[in-house]
Amino acid sequence: MKILLDVHTHTVASGHAFSTLQEMVRTAADKGLQILGITEHTGGIPGTCSPIYFRNLPVVPRLMYGVELLLGAEINIVDYEGSLDLEEEYFKFLDIRIAGLHSLCYRPGTVEQNTLAVEGAIRNGHIDIISHPGDGTADLFFEPLVLAAKENGVLLEINNSSLNPYRHKEKARENNLEILRLCKHYEQPVILGSDAHISFSIADYRWLYPLLVETEFPEELILNDKPDVFKARLRRNREEMVV
Repeated sequence: MKILLDVHTHTVASGHAFSTLQEMVRTAADKGLQILGITEHTGGIPGTCSPIYFRNLPVVPRLMYGVELLLGAEINIVDYEGSLDLEEEYFKFLDIRIAGLHSLCYRPGTVEQNTLAVEGAIRNGHIDIISHPGDGTADLFFEPLVLAAKENGVLLEINNSSLNPYRHKEKARENNLEILRLCKHYEQPVILGSDAHISFSIADYRWLYPLLVETEFPEELILNDKPDVFKARLRRNREEMVV
């Protein structure tokens, strides 16, 4: 499988990453990517950009160094209803919308409450990808999330960063194995995400590849080598929603 897109990355604008937008795109071009997604954190993460950053995204060229840019946000899920910490008025400026649980912004409840929180974000009609659902930030029931994602045209991410041994995410490996097995069973596509916070980590999936092998996960259900299929999903999501 030749990796042609990575759509979960961060620049210095997120406050705790280390490369500029142009450095990220140059590296993506050097690695042969066709699409790079840059998805800065929203306000619940300390030091990140303010909402005006997202409002001003139209000024950035969407083709740079031969790479197509998808500029968006990784939005925080903040309560058990699946509420998000970016106002909907900003969504129209985002090419791609990711939502996820982060320990700085979400207080875990019961496994039922946590699952409803993520399911609420899946079902709100604006989200394309759920970031690192298997990282162990909160205990989740994964089968209802896979089914909700399939029903709503949302992708669950298999996140390389959360599997990096330095993160010490004890449940991440088993959680992601379960997600992959369920997605395989229900024929639900996944997206591999680097969650790169420096340009060198773009399209680096070294920690998740063994899980794909262990689960014998079908290549046809991985969208990182299928730019046209991925973009068609985004277009479909936009056509079905009213902002």
